Amino acid sequence: MKISIKALLLCSFIVGETAAMTATAAAESAAVILMYHRFGETNFPSTNIQLKQFDQHIAELTNGKYNVLPVRAIIAAIQSGKDLPDRTVGITIDDGYRSIYTEAWPRLKKAGLPFTVFAATEPINRGSKTYMSWDQIRELKNAGVEIGAHTSSHNHMPASTRERNQAELQKSNTRMIVELGKAPDMFAYPFGEASESVQKLVQKNGYIMAFGQHSGVVNPSTDISYIPRFALNENYGDMRRLRLVLNALPLPTKDITPADPLLITNNPPSLGFTVAATIKNLHRLSCFSSSEGRVRVERFGGLNGATRIEVRMTSAFPKGRTRINCTLPGPDNRWRWFGTLFVVPN
Repeated sequence: MKISIKALLLCSFIVGETAAMTATAAAESAAVILMYHRFGETNFPSTNIQLKQFDQHIAELTNGKYNVLPVRAIIAAIQSGKDLPDRTVGITIDDGYRSIYTEAWPRLKKAGLPFTVFAATEPINRGSKTYMSWDQIRELKNAGVEIGAHTSSHNHMPASTRERNQAELQKSNTRMIVELGKAPDMFAYPFGEASESVQKLVQKNGYIMAFGQHSGVVNPSTDISYIPRFALNENYGDMRRLRLVLNALPLPTKDITPADPLLITNNPPSLGFTVAATIKNLHRLSCFSSSEGRVRVERFGGLNGATRIEVRMTSAFPKGRTRINCTLPGPDNRWRWFGTLFVVPN
């Protein structure tokens, strides 16, 4: 009887240690990237974060629980197989609005938090009062802020011709060289929208990493030509959601179908992906579509214990963007998260 109890305790210890090691390994090879647009511009709630909310975000990010690192360093570490600290976070801001300079930067600088700005060049060239000036952007850059590209006019790239997209990228890079001394090698898709052909064009123009607006945790299986980010705004910027996002774990996937986020035919798509055998309890995986809510998930056995996930939608996606988010309860009350975004052209 004593031997059985000892064996049981040893077994429990090993199981507990294995679960802890699995959670740590998942965290060490992953990071959450946040995305903002405007700060304190309450006329635009879908892209704005209230200043009170943003102050709360900074307080959370600096409470000692998280490790905020430059986005470039995060992606480089994941690509090279280096470990990242648990709860690694990156901060990005899109478009180039003036409130980045007047509201976000003073707060982030005081808190010592690195961040990246993806700036669309055309409204800056026009001298738009709602955007930063080139002098202000240079000031940010000289202070260590990474400046990335965001096209010239912030066009819908999947809906534009290849010639238009190439002109947008070239025009943006030319202006960046004139104003900042070199062309960026980091890019964010306007509206988070991409297609296979757009991704290839972006890579061809010298961008080594490109970011979308679909939710998910960056990990070694992430395609760096379409990196997920969690968008934060007035409606989706409360502290409960922020903490949920900051503590998210990756749901590593491969063999994602369809490969092209642009839906010309087969709407709704038959979304599928493969999850490695190391990820357990996939019977608890739930997926949600922004167009119809919770959708059906089917699981199939695969090679080496992997599981093939097929997500079944019942209705065609509307024109524009549709997001799919799949989440799975993980260790320590943290959630594994995988998301993607599809575009139906107008």
